[in-house]
Amino acid sequence: MSQPSNASLEAQIDQWRGYLRRRQAIHAVDVAELEDHLREQVATLEEAGLATDEAFLVAVKRMGDLDSLSREFAREHSERLWKQLVAVRTEDGVGHRQTRTEAFVAFGLAILAAALLKAPTLFGLDLEEDGSFYARNASLFVLPLLTGYFAWKRRLAAGTLRWLALGFVAAAVVANAFPFTPEGSTEILTVMHLPIALWLGVGVAYAGDRWSDVAGRMDFIRFSGELFIYYVLIALGGGLFTGFTALTFMAIGIELAWFIGHWLVPCGAIGAVMVGSWLVESKQSVIENMAPVLTRLFSPLFALLLVIFLGTMLFSGRGVGIEREVLIAFDLLLAMVLALLLYSASARDPALPPGPFDVVQVVLVVSALLANAVALWAIGGRISEFGFSPNRVAALGENLILLVNLTWSAVLYLRFLRGRGAFAALERWQTSYLPVYAMWAAIVVIVFPPLFRYI
Repeated sequence: MSQPSNASLEAQIDQWRGYLRRRQAIHAVDVAELEDHLREQVATLEEAGLATDEAFLVAVKRMGDLDSLSREFAREHSERLWKQLVAVRTEDGVGHRQTRTEAFVAFGLAILAAALLKAPTLFGLDLEEDGSFYARNASLFVLPLLTGYFAWKRRLAAGTLRWLALGFVAAAVVANAFPFTPEGSTEILTVMHLPIALWLGVGVAYAGDRWSDVAGRMDFIRFSGELFIYYVLIALGGGLFTGFTALTFMAIGIELAWFIGHWLVPCGAIGAVMVGSWLVESKQSVIENMAPVLTRLFSPLFALLLVIFLGTMLFSGRGVGIEREVLIAFDLLLAMVLALLLYSASARDPALPPGPFDVVQVVLVVSALLANAVALWAIGGRISEFGFSPNRVAALGENLILLVNLTWSAVLYLRFLRGRGAFAALERWQTSYLPVYAMWAAIVVIVFPPLFRYI
């Protein structure tokens, strides 16, 4: 393997190496072996698209998961490391130009996404009057651009690009050619499932040639969680900005409700996807990412929620409601549990032995598995009584897919707790199962409308 070598990287490694050697009196370490591992991590991260100094910082963090001295180094140098991450690198001309170019491209694509959102107005379509059109196509206004951004950044192969482009074109045809009943069940299912199917294309572009590796898919999972958090933060800030904008102009007697509703909010919401993605890429954490940290807080809470829910249902004798809104909320709860499992896995060192938090995770998975079984029983009863409908079949399929995922996850986690399996097997299962969700979403989008006569 060719090792990365430039003056900046060598200076950083020299400082890290010197720190470890000074501490050898306290900890017996093989500095040369650790350095080889660090350089391999840096090379891998550079191949994934990170600048050299960012690759070093992330590699130090990962080394900290394996070695106590590297962890101490990262902690003692955290202020400097964070400053290097968030500051523009003026001393490295190439790095500065790369960062600036990526920023221009990302913000340019954000503006383009907003322009695409408003382009249908040139053909007489209105955001309020033609809401179903915008709802079906919302993901198509931005996700192809986000995929293109990562394809450009990762230098994706031409063959992969053609397949991704074909998928987006097919999605656009399906979303707009089918004669949906306005606000009917199949149209609503298309609105909900099309972004899920297309997100797999974003993942292929994000991971690049690492998509076939567990680590590449896990990186995409981390990115997805970080993007969600950044998007929520941007939305909160955008809400404050919108409120202050309205109040400021109200002070001089100008009403901006039309501008805010038709331009500021929709364009800002769709552009924030690109901006948030750029932020996640350019400000990757050295010490820890936000999404895995939050799982440490919410995993016990969701485990407690499900245990109390199951106990209450058993005590009261009440079943799960089968109305569409209840099913959506219940499936979102189970999807959140799955996300917590994924991000706790991404934050965990697979080499560490089982701990108390792993027990909490098993309780969470088993509780979700039981709750999913209850939902499936209710859906089956509803279908046997009233027959098949788009919503019931979609809910049945999604819960069956969740059932398979949660069942085998529980088996693998229990094996790990009992010392009969490796944690890496759970990671491999979770990341390999991701395309199943996208394939089911594609089936709902493509097959369900004609199957159920577009109702």
